[in-house]
Amino acid sequence: MSHASSTPESSTHGHGHGHGGAAGGMALVVGAIGVVFGDIGTSPLYTLKEAFSPHYGLSSDHDTVLGVLSLAFWALNMVVTLKYVTIIMRADNDGEGGIMALMALAQRTLRNGSRSAYVVGILGIFGASLFFGDGVITPAISVLGAVEGLEVAAPGLGHFVVPITLVVLAAVFAAQRFGTEKVGKVFGPVMTIWFLSLAAIGIWNVIAAPEVLKAFNPLWAARFFMEHGWHGIFILGAVVLAVTGGEALYADMGHFGAPPIRHAWYFFVLPCLVLNYLGQGALVLQRPDAVANPFFEAVPEWALIPMILLATMAAVIASQSVITGAFSVSRQAMQLGYIPRMRILHTSHDTIGQIYIPGINWGLAVMVFGLVLAFRSSSNLAVAYGISVSGTMLIDTLLLALVARVLWPRARHAIVALCVVFLFIDLGFVIANGAKLLQGAWFPLVLGLVLFTMMRTWRRGRELLRDEIRKDGIRLDTFLPGLMLAPPVRVPGTAVFLTADPTVVPHALMHNLKHNKVLHERNVFLHVETLPMPYAADGQRLRIDSVGDEFYRVYVRYGFMETPDIPLALMRSCDHGGIYFDPMDTTFFASRETIVASANRGMPIWRDKLFAFMHRNAAPATGFFRIPGNRLVELGAQVEI
Repeated sequence: MSHASSTPESSTHGHGHGHGGAAGGMALVVGAIGVVFGDIGTSPLYTLKEAFSPHYGLSSDHDTVLGVLSLAFWALNMVVTLKYVTIIMRADNDGEGGIMALMALAQRTLRNGSRSAYVVGILGIFGASLFFGDGVITPAISVLGAVEGLEVAAPGLGHFVVPITLVVLAAVFAAQRFGTEKVGKVFGPVMTIWFLSLAAIGIWNVIAAPEVLKAFNPLWAARFFMEHGWHGIFILGAVVLAVTGGEALYADMGHFGAPPIRHAWYFFVLPCLVLNYLGQGALVLQRPDAVANPFFEAVPEWALIPMILLATMAAVIASQSVITGAFSVSRQAMQLGYIPRMRILHTSHDTIGQIYIPGINWGLAVMVFGLVLAFRSSSNLAVAYGISVSGTMLIDTLLLALVARVLWPRARHAIVALCVVFLFIDLGFVIANGAKLLQGAWFPLVLGLVLFTMMRTWRRGRELLRDEIRKDGIRLDTFLPGLMLAPPVRVPGTAVFLTADPTVVPHALMHNLKHNKVLHERNVFLHVETLPMPYAADGQRLRIDSVGDEFYRVYVRYGFMETPDIPLALMRSCDHGGIYFDPMDTTFFASRETIVASANRGMPIWRDKLFAFMHRNAAPATGFFRIPGNRLVELGAQVEI
């Protein structure tokens, strides 16, 4: 599951972290354990259970158990340890990670506007779309898998699993508007206890059947394929569940920095996960019937109820991380122009990265509830899970090969050779999960394709809209000299006109002249740009060009992890030798376009209508840019695309 947690922009901007000393480093490691590893940390709840489900037709005999365990162990080490933690986390985009950051980094290595840059953009958007498809399943499968422990503790309570799961998930989504700052402080300690419990359960069972330690030998994985033939590849559809959440380690890099995540993984999380998988395997070797739910069957009877509660808390934390990540990736996509603007609420006075997006939250909630009611068990959901994960991992490998060529010229041959190995692994996962399409894997894929279509439509629609405005517009450099030959009445104050193209006269200025027949004393044509990097440097933030006669072009730039605040940027312009903006004497003018879909132009008519619908329901740019409503004048315009 790919996600990017909200990044505290006000503190570190992803450029290293100011926590000095061992205590600060340990705090970051514990924090990372709480936020980054929730998804991969709850995988033991359902991975082995799914591998031995009737769907795959495997018997729980000695060789098969060791083969599956060996596959899980080597998948964890090849995909998570080597690919993500050791290699991809070095490909940081100004300290940030995740598929959107990697896409922007890859595009910077290519010629702007080239076909290769376009293809990389398509890959990145599709990966982000798959991420959302996956994000819907993670909360549902994690909480269901935890609550299903009740069936082991008291089989008669089985019919309460779905209602309890829905109540827990409803509480998680309802709590989002309060922010995660206070609750987040307990995430680290709770997940630390969770991983220690995983290790303890594993050791308890491995001692009873040390034979299971043979699974470290990759020959058992090879023997599994030799015994099961070509259709043995389908078991990778269950093995991939062990590595879901691997991309989260990369995506959350900006929050904690790479070293704490690496240390937490190498020395704590990975050993605990491996011990637990081995423990479950040891139990199955002794009691083959335990495959029905090997995780909870491996727990001593006296610890079962506490473990169910702890598992539920861990599942809630995993869900929380995914939801927070959805907010962060949505904001990145908004900034990069791939989805419509939405209302963003800030839940922390100290950390600007703590955000809440109601539209994303409740959209996720509806789909998660629908999944729980439709699939009703973690085993059923496990069939649907994995296709998005493996698709995203495949795209990451392709982007990594591209980035390595420019970023690490000395090591590029070695990295590209490894990418070929990763590509074979990822393709194996994609093929295995593709075989489950009719059983439920179609859901995240269809959801991903729908979101991909919407993102491409929004991006293309914005381009067509800009082209139409530019085509019908009057060039500023020819309009202003003519206007100043017979200038209208000039009134005191500053008028700021928001424009997507600073070379064309904004509709709002034309309407103001036509209807009010006045011109402000000072006029500013404001253009907001999003850079393909997480944060804009101070020197890049603002550029002011004087056009003459108190007319100015102002460019304000933001990184894709930042939240735009136009009034604040303008107020700070005088700090950089720019003009002074008096907030009480400045009026913002914006045009609100009404889109008219037409046949035989731009996109197919259904995409034109889809874009018009999305544009109509997008949050106004003025609110997104934090422009106060009492200083704003909006003027309408109709544009045909």
